[in-house]
Amino acid sequence: QVQLVESGGGLVQPGGSLRLSCVASGSNFIIGTITWHRQPPRKERELVATITREGSTNYANSVKDRFTISRDNGKNAGYLQMNNLKPEDTAIYYCSTINLVDGRAYWGQGTQVTVSS
Repeated sequence: QVQLVESGGGLVQPGGSLRLSCVASGSNFIIGTITWHRQPPRKERELVATITREGSTNYANSVKDRFTISRDNGKNAGYLQMNNLKPEDTAIYYCSTINLVDGRAYWGQGTQVTVSS
């Protein structure tokens, strides 16, 4: 079993920055690709960014050049640095990963990001 816990959300003004964290804990696991998703109010969940265990990254066009995904395999953690935030970035942000030991997917509980003046 793997537990994922996100943190770092909050209220920020447009143009501001936040850094989200996603930390995995449990037993018998090796986390694979980490994915950050978000669900804006009254909209469908969307993919924000992914990072493989080896460090290859991909981003949604809407966040390229503003968001940076990273990870620390030794700490079983993933991060999402969000700069130049816009009101349309307001959403609940979730992380997910695959446990390479058993192939199961795990999701965190989400963290709220609100961008407003």
